[in-house]
Formats: sequence, structure tokens, C-alpha cells
Amino acid sequence: MSINKTLAIAGTCALIFPFTASADFIADSKASVELRNFYFNRDFRNGPPTAQRDSAKEWAQGAMLRFESGYTAGTVGLGIDAVGMLGLKLDGGDGSGGTGLLPADLSSENGRGSQDEYSKLELTAKAKVSETALKVGSLAFRTPVVSSNDTRLLPSTFEGALLTSKDIDQLVLQGGKLEQIKFNSSSNYQDFTGNRIGGVSDDFRFAGGTYSFNKALSTSLFYGNLENVYRQFFGGVVYEIPLAAQQSLKFDLRYSKSTDDGNFRPLDNRAANGLVAYTLGANVFTAAYQRMSGDDPFPYIANSDPYLVNFVQINDFANTQERSWQLRYDYNFAALGIPGLTFMSRYVQGDNALVGGSNTGKEWERDTDIGYVVQSGSLKNLGVKLRNATVRSNFSNDLDETRLIVSYTLAL
Repeated sequence: MSINKTLAIAGTCALIFPFTASADFIADSKASVELRNFYFNRDFRNGPPTAQRDSAKEWAQGAMLRFESGYTAGTVGLGIDAVGMLGLKLDGGDGSGGTGLLPADLSSENGRGSQDEYSKLELTAKAKVSETALKVGSLAFRTPVVSSNDTRLLPSTFEGALLTSKDIDQLVLQGGKLEQIKFNSSSNYQDFTGNRIGGVSDDFRFAGGTYSFNKALSTSLFYGNLENVYRQFFGGVVYEIPLAAQQSLKFDLRYSKSTDDGNFRPLDNRAANGLVAYTLGANVFTAAYQRMSGDDPFPYIANSDPYLVNFVQINDFANTQERSWQLRYDYNFAALGIPGLTFMSRYVQGDNALVGGSNTGKEWERDTDIGYVVQSGSLKNLGVKLRNATVRSNFSNDLDETRLIVSYTLAL
């Protein structure tokens, strides 16, 4: 049965379930509305003709209405989830779109304008037996080999099937088949493309699991296959050591090996990366290192998130043979009596990237985030986040970027 037919059945079930559902289906249901006001300003410091434009600026308002049902009674519990999304343009700047907040308006004067509005309706049918759940339809989730992206006005989603099992103690198994992706700034699904490497496919399959030996130590193994483009094997270990009161040391080590699949061109990438984070009260000090080996960049689905320690606000530092390191500092102002206020700053530097046949590519990125979420009162859950990034490179665009996001979530 195709996914489209499954979604049609899910819609029919949505009409029937309220009259036949158990108390769990109704009592465990959740609904919320999230409002997201997003201002985006990217300044191309090296300007035309390299970038062909000086800046990309937009301001937009997003709204998301989420409904998540419980499960019906019986051996097999059934349910349905739905998300309705709407994005509205408030200001298109000087017509320099391309921010990813809104769909492009190719009929605009310079071809870089954006549409005034767009909407999405995401439906997911689900079934559960014991601690094993199957979801079919619209999916947003994270694994080491494929993860949806939520860094713009509205999130991206996949169309497919996802199976998650927690029946075995301390082991979480995941697997699935994805057929298409809906970009953040799009109302339509489209086939997958490989970021940087090219290739087109409508079939991504993955499987793997995470085993927790105890609260401190876990290990993950995953496999992903974008049919006729690439295969990817992942292994990772996370180990957190309590040192003393309000002190801990965390290690997160990751390794991926990617090769070509089917009739795609030869592909070879090995990505070794990891981080160590030291927590001291409200302070977190993090150091990370990432290295690409082989003849190709790190492959992943375009408009998804790669599972790399140096995937940050703008760059992923995953060019062919690139080496990069990161220093990061986080602080939680709850220690000073201001709960909800957080600060983060990081610096990432990369070199040895293969550019024009030689390992001369260098780049760096500096990011700073400051955010506040109201903790109580009539404005509880109102959040404000200011994100700033600076990028400099000898083989790509120099960028200065500011994002201001005001969000509010209300449970219904």
C-alpha cells in the first residue's frame, strides 16, 4: 500500500476514532499552538560578483497547530498525529530573498523574491504494540544517519515509515523507509538529493539502535542507504563521568564511513569526530575535533542535519579532507537567579580542505547565541533568541549573519 493511500485511511480513521476510542486515545491526546516570528539578515561581505548579491534579508511569521492523539485500547493501539503550518511574509527586505524562511518567487524582478505566504498539512498514522510503535506519513525525527531540520520559520519533514522499538530493556531500535522530503520553505514533497555530492533518489532506508549500558555509557550503530547514491555506516559512543557535586565530564565519539551505491559515481568518505565537555555548575566548556578523509565530502540528504560535531549555524566543515576543531562555552544564568536566560559562544576553524586539486581551503565560523524563555506568569513559554554568526573563508563566501526569533507555545 502506498503512503498516500495510508494517509487517506488515516484521515478516515481520524473521523471515526473520536466515537469509538478508549479513554487513552482521548485522555492521552495533546494539542498545542506555536507561534514563531523570525527575522533573518545575511550580509555577503565579499559582495558581487562572487556572491552575485550583497545581502539576504527577510522577516516572517509562522504558526504551527499540533495535535497528537493517544492510542486506542487493545493489543494494537491506533492513533493519528496532525500538524498544520502557515508562514506569512512580513517584510521581504530589499527583494533579496533566499533566506530559507519563505518559498522563492521566481517571477520576481531579480528572481530572488519570496512568496507572500505558504502552508503545510502534515498527517501521520500510527500503531503501537507493547513498546514498539510504527508511524506512517509525515515524519520529523533525529538519528545518526538522517535527521530533519528545524532551523528556519517552519520545520522540514520526511514522507515515509518509521519503526521504533523499546521492548528490549536498555535498547532502542529504529528503522524506516523514507520516500521524499519537504523543505523548510516548501509546501510540496520532492525527491532526495545528496548535499554537495549530487545524485537524486526517492528511497532512503535506515536501521540501527542505541544500547545504554547504564546512565553514563551508551553506544550506537546505524546504517543508512540513499538508493543509487550512497551507503553510510555509523558507530558512536557517549560516556559521561560524574566527577563531584555539579561537575561532570562527557565524551561523545563518532565515526562514519560512506561509499557509493548502485550506478552512482565512485564515492569515498570517512568522518572521524568527537567532543569532550566539562560541566562545572552553570558552566559548560566544550572542545571538539572533526576530520574528513577520502576523496569526497561527507554525504547527507540536502536540507537535513548531518550528525557531525562541527555542524553549526552556517557551516558543517565537512569538505573533502577538511580538518576542523571547535571551542565552545555555555552558561545558564539560573545560577545567578535568572532562570530561562542562557548564553552560548563557539569558534570553529577548518583547514586542509581540498580546493582545486590542493589542500589549501581554510575557513572559520564564530557563533553567539543568547536566549530567554519566560518561566511563569501570563507570558510563560514566550521565548526570545538572538543568534549571530561570522564566517570567513578563502574558497567560499564571507558572511555576517543575524537571526532574531521570538516564539510562543501554548498548550490547548
